[in-house]
Amino acid sequence: MGFQPLIILYLNNFIIVRKGKIMQSPLYFFTVEEYLELEQISDIRHEYFAGEVFAMAGGSKEHNIISGNVYSRLRSQLRGSSCNVFMSDMKVRINLAHENQTIFYYPDVIVSCDTEDQDRYFLNYPCLIIEVLSPSTETIDRREKLLNYRSLASLKEYILISQDEVKVEVYRQDEKRNWTIQTLINRDDKLHLDSVGLILEMTDIYEDVINVAIM
Repeated sequence: MGFQPLIILYLNNFIIVRKGKIMQSPLYFFTVEEYLELEQISDIRHEYFAGEVFAMAGGSKEHNIISGNVYSRLRSQLRGSSCNVFMSDMKVRINLAHENQTIFYYPDVIVSCDTEDQDRYFLNYPCLIIEVLSPSTETIDRREKLLNYRSLASLKEYILISQDEVKVEVYRQDEKRNWTIQTLINRDDKLHLDSVGLILEMTDIYEDVINVAIM
C-alpha cells in the first residue's frame, strides 16, 4: 500500500504529517464535502465559512449548565411532537445564495420542526437557534451569526443568553419577515418561544448556575 497522509484541521491551515515531518500550506480552502468528511474524524469541532475552517474553544461550566437546562426543558416538552431538539454537536447549514457561499455553525441548542430536515449531520431548516454567550464568541454571535442566521427563511427566533447575568435577548421574525428584538432581565420574566409554542422561566434557564444571582 502507498503512503496515505494524515490530514489534520488546525484553524485556517491545512497540515499534512508524513514520516514525522510536518508540511504546512499557506491557506487551504476546503470544499463542503472535504469539511464534512474530515469533521467526522476530528477530535475538535470546527465551523466552516466559505472554505475556511475555525476551531471551536471549549465552554465554561456555566455555559454548559445553561445549555443543558434549555435543552432538557425543550426536549421534555417537545417529546412526541414533529420537532427535534439538538445540542452543540449538530451543525446548521446556511447557503448564502447571493454570495455563493456555504456556512456551517454549531449552535448551542437548535430546533427543527421541518420533515425535510433529513441530513444526518446538519440541519437546513431550523426554526429556533439558541446561543449562550461567551467572552470569546459574543461579538461573533451578535454580529456575524445574527446576520447569517437571519438569512434562513425557516428561522423564527434567535436567542442569546448571557452566562454572567440574567439577560436573554430574543430576535424574532414576524409574518412579514421583519425582525424585532426583546430583552429579558428580570427574574419573573418569561421567555416565550413562539416558534415551538413553549414558555421558559428565567429560573429554569439559570438553574444551578454559579455566580449568577437571581434577585
